[in-house]
Amino acid sequence: MDFRGRDIISIRDLTREEISFILDRAEEMEKSPPGNVLRGKILACLFYEPSTRTRLSFEAAMKRLGGEVIGFTEAGVSSVAKGESLIDTVRTVEGYSDVIVIRHPREGAARLCAGIADIPVINAGDGSNQHPTQTLLDLYTIRREKNRLDVDVAILGDLKYGRTVHSLAYALGMFNARITLISPRGLEMPREVLSDIKKAGAEIQEVTSLEETLKGIDVLYVTRIQRERFPDMEEYEKVKGAYRLTADMLRDVREGMIILHPLPRVDEISPEVDSTKHARYFHQVKYGVPVRMALLKLILEG
Repeated sequence: MDFRGRDIISIRDLTREEISFILDRAEEMEKSPPGNVLRGKILACLFYEPSTRTRLSFEAAMKRLGGEVIGFTEAGVSSVAKGESLIDTVRTVEGYSDVIVIRHPREGAARLCAGIADIPVINAGDGSNQHPTQTLLDLYTIRREKNRLDVDVAILGDLKYGRTVHSLAYALGMFNARITLISPRGLEMPREVLSDIKKAGAEIQEVTSLEETLKGIDVLYVTRIQRERFPDMEEYEKVKGAYRLTADMLRDVREGMIILHPLPRVDEISPEVDSTKHARYFHQVKYGVPVRMALLKLILEG
């Protein structure tokens, strides 16, 4: 399966077989890193929005493969502050690098860049739209911890603006997962996204009660309320803190149930949950490196 020179913009651009192939290569990377196979290659990170895990794991992945990293972590330190357009920035940076990873607040920005650049572009999040590499590492975490992807999963939190859950729910549908969506009123999964998820093959139900759902699931995927996406702060104030997972709520869950979160968290998971056997969100962070190593090697070396 050849990924050489390929853009990774949306999880919907990948087939079930391609996703499984990437996850298999990530498992190989975790077990036996290949060394300096990307020596002499350069990754450009263009991050127009804040990032910790995505940016650092891409940098770690590239350096573990022997490559180098350039770029910026906020638009204010680049010529964007002088008024340079996204198009001109991409055309400039592609002359210095072999692959571009971009995070941008505008939906569709990554696909626009892919249409401009002659080198591969990887979407690290475009507004509330897509975050395909986060989805891949989420899938990898579930498969690594549960040995399968046809799981009973509940997705909790901001389902309207949360780009990670849009991608994840669609991908899980491709693997015949059973999905329960839990959100505050007004932050439900957008109808058009929900329609696509159902077309992907997922069994879906929508509820508002977390407690009633916990007992019957294999995976709880928690997201924060996306404060920065709200056009009206009064609306944010109405829903912030709508859900909070505590250790007491885990008494009657399935023995092997795991809790995931793309992070950062605010107050939706109590710190006391971190020490329970169910917490896997920091393992999830770690798995981002082999997944992104696999992608970079496939795209740059084949």
